[in-house]
Amino acid sequence: MPEHDGYWHTAEKKGYSGVATFTKISPMSIKKKFAGNDIDKEGRFLQLEFEKFYLINLYFPNAQRELKRLEYKLHFNNKLLEHIEKLKKKGKGIVICGDFNAAHKEIDLANPKNNQNNAGFSPKEREFITELIKKGYIDTFREFDKNPGKYTWWSYRFNTRAKNIGWRIDYFFINEEFRHILKSAFILNDVMGSDHCPIGIILNI
Repeated sequence: MPEHDGYWHTAEKKGYSGVATFTKISPMSIKKKFAGNDIDKEGRFLQLEFEKFYLINLYFPNAQRELKRLEYKLHFNNKLLEHIEKLKKKGKGIVICGDFNAAHKEIDLANPKNNQNNAGFSPKEREFITELIKKGYIDTFREFDKNPGKYTWWSYRFNTRAKNIGWRIDYFFINEEFRHILKSAFILNDVMGSDHCPIGIILNI
């Protein structure tokens, strides 16, 4: 991307997960590991430190069919909570973004009743997002829009995007102390190119 520097954390396994951040402002520090090799080797975490905040880019594990990888995901979640709670003590803002591979509430997916115990809407996955909010992190999109039918991911099957049968599984969270600089949050559902669509926030720093 012109005029942007790119930072990457790729998985050890080729073609598997990975995250990237592009910025016009050079970060003060870059961190790619936070939880131990069993998690860090999958390239799911990238933290950039700026003058006033940390930007944490994440790709959460998928709990998979029959919740075969749920325990691994919960381990990832717990390690992340430990990390950001330590980070918060440094006094900077914290911006967390990425694919959580989970919808939080029934309003966040088109068919909640049929997915109560499925990957992405199982009780323990939802509980993590609730716990994140209790710890003082804000679901930025819901600060501005509490309407149903607002999704960020649609299956490629059965023409679900055209029918808007989707899930809101991509988020920006910021810590409560940073709320005063949050100007807007949005979902760009008209942008094609993936089974996800872009999301964003604007901060008045």
